[in-house]
Amino acid sequence: MRKSPIDKVIEPLSRFISQEFMGGVILFISVVFAILWVNSSAEESYRHLWELTFSIGFNGQILDYPLHAWINDGLMAIFFFVIGLELKREFIAGELSTIKKASLPMVAAIGGMIVPAGIYLIINHGLVSQKGWGVPMATDIAFALALLSLAGKHIPSSVKVFLSALAVADDLGAILVIAFFYSTGIEAFPLLIAAIFLLLLALGNWLGIRSVAFYIIFGFVVWVGFLLSGAHATIAGVFVAFTIPARTKIDENQYSSVLRKLINDFNAEIPNNSTLTTPEQHYTIQKVKKISADSETPLQKIEYALHPWVAFGIIPVFALANAGMAIRSDFFSSVLNPVSMGVSLGLVAGKFIGVFSFSWLFVRFSSAQLPHLATWKHLAGVALLAGVGFTMSLFITGLAFSSPETIDQSKYGILLASVVSGLLGLWVLRKR
Repeated sequence: MRKSPIDKVIEPLSRFISQEFMGGVILFISVVFAILWVNSSAEESYRHLWELTFSIGFNGQILDYPLHAWINDGLMAIFFFVIGLELKREFIAGELSTIKKASLPMVAAIGGMIVPAGIYLIINHGLVSQKGWGVPMATDIAFALALLSLAGKHIPSSVKVFLSALAVADDLGAILVIAFFYSTGIEAFPLLIAAIFLLLLALGNWLGIRSVAFYIIFGFVVWVGFLLSGAHATIAGVFVAFTIPARTKIDENQYSSVLRKLINDFNAEIPNNSTLTTPEQHYTIQKVKKISADSETPLQKIEYALHPWVAFGIIPVFALANAGMAIRSDFFSSVLNPVSMGVSLGLVAGKFIGVFSFSWLFVRFSSAQLPHLATWKHLAGVALLAGVGFTMSLFITGLAFSSPETIDQSKYGILLASVVSGLLGLWVLRKR
């Protein structure tokens, strides 16, 4: 096939995006850039940028928020929407689709949430900062998988699958924590409107509506309802995701049979020896498009379309807006406070102890087994990588704290823990 000039530009970019670990690389670059920006002479421009106010309005209603809020409540709603799609896919036909598959990563995830939260609460008991117990509970899947890919080709693929399932289960736990513990001042009427439109989306799914536009428009109304109600708006993304159809209109056998017939029809046509196809060939191509669309679930179509935008756009922008922290010469002494220590110990020690011990106990006292070809040393490395909790930990920090000083203290703990957990996990896996 002859390549056009634009193909020569797009193909390397497509190969770059298709490598899953590159999302973690871009995220890392964004974090470093944010820290360098804040610690330069242009620090004030960093602060002012995220305070710029943007407004949208309709029918007399105005949504007026600073850029930082639009990112955290708007763009991150899309991030949570993709997480919701991943959760639904995993529950239907993935690593969480059966009790046998889901049991070990779910138990490991529970341990990886309970122990870090407990460590944080012990250190911050009786202090105002104790409400930040949710910060060390999360695992950053992009960073963790990027580091796992650097551990070497000797790592069994089942270990990557286990880490992915663990992180997905961990995301589910974080979503529940945000919904129940970090949403305040709920107003009933906007939430009622959001619930009505959620029901309409579910009804559309049941009726067989597969239009992406239908789910986007009604999903936007659900998001606005959550935003105005006081319930955290990003949770709307998860609820909307669960209404997206996950069924094909034809099965794979029908698709294969019809596609073979259409290919034969196409080949049977006499070509017109020009750059154009014949009307009959064009008609056959349209039928191929239609049958291909019927064989694809809207859930997977939307997830695969949004994933690059989230991994290479939304998450790096979120990191750029939230990872900025002043790193002074007294950095290591400045982390000697309850918040930083609770977060860092919760992520490094708590995640490792929780994931590893809960997994060991579950395998020891049940019929569960380690992933295929995996050893306990592999699991120890994964348990350490689970302590890299950057994106979701930063997100919960913004929900848990309002004081700039406390927010910075939490960020210090997240940064320190993510570096230590990542390096230790990588060392253990490469040594294995």
